[in-house]
Amino acid sequence: MSDDLFTTGVSLADKTVRTITVYLAVAALLRIGGKRGIAQLNNFDLVVMLLMSNVVQNAIIGPDDSLTGGLAGVAILMAVNAVVVRLAAAVPAIGTLVEGTPTVLARDGHYLRSALRREGLRQADLEATIQHRGCTSVGDTTLVRLEPGGALFVRLRPEEENADRQDVDELRTRLDRIERKLDTLADRL
Repeated sequence: MSDDLFTTGVSLADKTVRTITVYLAVAALLRIGGKRGIAQLNNFDLVVMLLMSNVVQNAIIGPDDSLTGGLAGVAILMAVNAVVVRLAAAVPAIGTLVEGTPTVLARDGHYLRSALRREGLRQADLEATIQHRGCTSVGDTTLVRLEPGGALFVRLRPEEENADRQDVDELRTRLDRIERKLDTLADRL
């Protein structure tokens, strides 16, 4: 029993090559697949992601189902990911290569249909996201952009934006002036 736990079926070098190769291949496929795969997982995308994790598991562990081999694979996977993430953050060109660039999906209240097609996004899904941001439709926006990590950035038209602290302070100051003028007028009468 203990042999099954701690005796690996493949060498550490073999496991390292397998893990790095699978990591790079999956990262490249996700990059080719586009940002939508991360941003807006639908039921079909979720099924693919779950099955993909099962498919690549065997490629990483090979004939090794030992505890030691599994832990080594996880450690290598996390180490490779840490290096790639830090390189992407430190070197802008690598960041762009790994993550891509933002994609403008709508500008000045109108969808860019070619961008939606290219990213594989449905207009109805974006409308729902835009409505969660407090708009009634894309017409209330000046910019809708899909970020490299899959987040959706929505910039509202100025008249659609919520008031901030500065706006409230400005209104309070104006109201105080109006009250003083009204008090002055009332005193004259």
